[in-house]
Amino acid sequence: MSLKNKFRRFMEKKNLNPMNNRKKVGIILFATSIGLFFLFAVRFSYIVIGGHVAGTSLAEKTEQLYKGSEVVKARRGKIYDRNGVALAEDSTSYSIKAILSKTYTSGKKNLYAEEKNFDKIAEILNKNLSIEKNEALKILEDGKKNDLYQVEFGSYGKNISQETKLKIESDMKQAGVVGLYFENHSVRMYPNGVFSSHFIGYAVPDKDENGLVGKLGLEAAYNDILSGKDGKIIYQKDNFQRPLPGTVAEEVKSVDGQDIYTTLDSRLQSYLETLMDQVNKEYQPEDLTAVLMKAKTGEILAMGQRPTFNPETMEGLTGKDAVWRNLLVQDSYESGSTIKVFTTAAAIEEGKFNENESYQSGKIKVADATINDHDYGAKGILTMRQALSWSSNVGMVMLEQRMGGTWYNYLQKLGFGQNTHSGLDDEVTGALTENIVDRAMSAYGQAIGVTNFQMMKAFTSIANNGTMIQPRYISKVVDSSSGEERTTQTEVLGQPFSKETTEKVREYMRDVVESENYGSAYGVYSVPGYNVSAKTGTAQIASDKGGYQTGDTAYLYSIVEMVPSENPDYILYLTMKHPKTYDRTALAKIANPLMKRAMDFKESETDRAAEEKTEKVTVADYRNLNTDVAAADAQKSCLQPIVIGDGEKVKKQSTANGDHLISGEKIILYAGGEKLMPDVTDWSKADIMKLGKILGIEVTFHGDGYCKEQSLAPYEKITEDKLSFTLEE
Repeated sequence: MSLKNKFRRFMEKKNLNPMNNRKKVGIILFATSIGLFFLFAVRFSYIVIGGHVAGTSLAEKTEQLYKGSEVVKARRGKIYDRNGVALAEDSTSYSIKAILSKTYTSGKKNLYAEEKNFDKIAEILNKNLSIEKNEALKILEDGKKNDLYQVEFGSYGKNISQETKLKIESDMKQAGVVGLYFENHSVRMYPNGVFSSHFIGYAVPDKDENGLVGKLGLEAAYNDILSGKDGKIIYQKDNFQRPLPGTVAEEVKSVDGQDIYTTLDSRLQSYLETLMDQVNKEYQPEDLTAVLMKAKTGEILAMGQRPTFNPETMEGLTGKDAVWRNLLVQDSYESGSTIKVFTTAAAIEEGKFNENESYQSGKIKVADATINDHDYGAKGILTMRQALSWSSNVGMVMLEQRMGGTWYNYLQKLGFGQNTHSGLDDEVTGALTENIVDRAMSAYGQAIGVTNFQMMKAFTSIANNGTMIQPRYISKVVDSSSGEERTTQTEVLGQPFSKETTEKVREYMRDVVESENYGSAYGVYSVPGYNVSAKTGTAQIASDKGGYQTGDTAYLYSIVEMVPSENPDYILYLTMKHPKTYDRTALAKIANPLMKRAMDFKESETDRAAEEKTEKVTVADYRNLNTDVAAADAQKSCLQPIVIGDGEKVKKQSTANGDHLISGEKIILYAGGEKLMPDVTDWSKADIMKLGKILGIEVTFHGDGYCKEQSLAPYEKITEDKLSFTLEE
């Protein structure tokens, strides 16, 4: 008989004896218990041996509960000018939260925000973050009501400065309350504000990348070099997810990003920005560009564009008029008459040019097109030399026709229609066309698409005795950890013209500004003490609808200068597109003062050799030092300390620890407390901007040069959030 049948008979057996019934129940319970125990033992053994429950590893789950990890952020590399002045660097901002959970304790001490202290906490937030007290109180009370672990305070609680953080912590301590805590966040700081902004670009926090990521300019193009590699720390943690001291089990060190030293000179760049602001305001062009380069090395000392933006505030990158493109490499345009220096050089090189040859100016027929001079022949008979200085289209077309296809070959030799390999994102190549009319028009700068960098590269061949140099904007890349440096070198791209040819062209370019009767810019462009070679340009602007735009100022105006003419040190190239008003001095208001300052710097420093000998000071960390001690130490380092505030210790400094200043430069040390206005007579614009930055006030300027007047008298208490200064040369 089977076991199943035996059990059934056992259960069905009639037995009304209570004793027997209890015996049966006991047997059943005992058997069931043994069975359950057996199953539990098997399951327990399986878990112990296998270490898994429902496909989940118990070891991994335990590790998650009691082992924590923390990312060690790599420092993003800094961007400097050629002299070690910081142009872009990492900084820290804070966000604030209130922890409401009663589980947040340490021993018997409560570390959470207690309900009885909500009113005091709301007052502190109102005082320091501009959030209404009632709004802060409601956030706290709603969080408590909904049993939230913590609450935040919206935009009011983000992007908090270190100074504000310290004030909140001090107020909390004085009030005897706890519960507010800060998280630090990496942000990118651009201490100069508008400063070759489309070239430098900007970097912002990126959730996907878990750090700062370059979005424009150098920050984007060299993001891999600047960003570095994050590290990691693994540690033990308690039930409240807090790290246990001394329990670091594993550490992977971070690798900081590399520092980039540009070729920019902050002194010239700052001055260029000021000059461009003034001209942009007066003439209101669609766009305005400027590049100043060392002729012999290709190093760009200053470059800018309008419209521009402030990477600190992002002002200028919003609205319908915002320009995201770097116009120097991402815009193609018809150059106009500045290209005539190459037409002339090519004709001389090919033996097709006689400076004394005469011709009738006015107009010339090419195929079915008639090409006119800008004055429609008002000058009558011109020589070929005067064709360049008076900017005759007819003369240039005659030279192009004599050269035939050779002219097109020269355009290619000079790099037009090709990528300059600048290293900046989304560079365009421009365009060359080969039909007979377009080729003739290209000789005077129409029907050819060029970029600013292409023009600068080609201009080096004229300024540098026929040798063409690659434009460059990086002087070196430095590994901040090892100190290893990779220095860029001057790159020679070819020899399109002979020395004799380019000397002749620069001589003819002097006529543009020196010839009273045949100089198209006579008396407009000058640099005291030096001969100037220059060529102006006025190009029609292509219309989106075909043909060219119309209107009195519907042109792209330009100027190239090479100084001094005999052996140029600098090349300056400016363009102004479709201004609302225009006169022939418009671009001279940038060119003359900027080139004068560049030559003054060269004269006083005996070029780069003297610059290399300039003593640089590595700035120490003065924060938390007694102000007297910090000031004395700065003086010993040959710096000029300016102490603001009556606090005992330095809270902020205008130049970060590890950055460089030139011996004798100012460093502002902010101590908090009552702030008195310093006497800023003879301060530079850059130093005043540092003052405004460290005090968190807006500064405006009138004029150029050095400070002669200030809206708030020296030693008056600073209570305003905006100050103005008058500058003079």
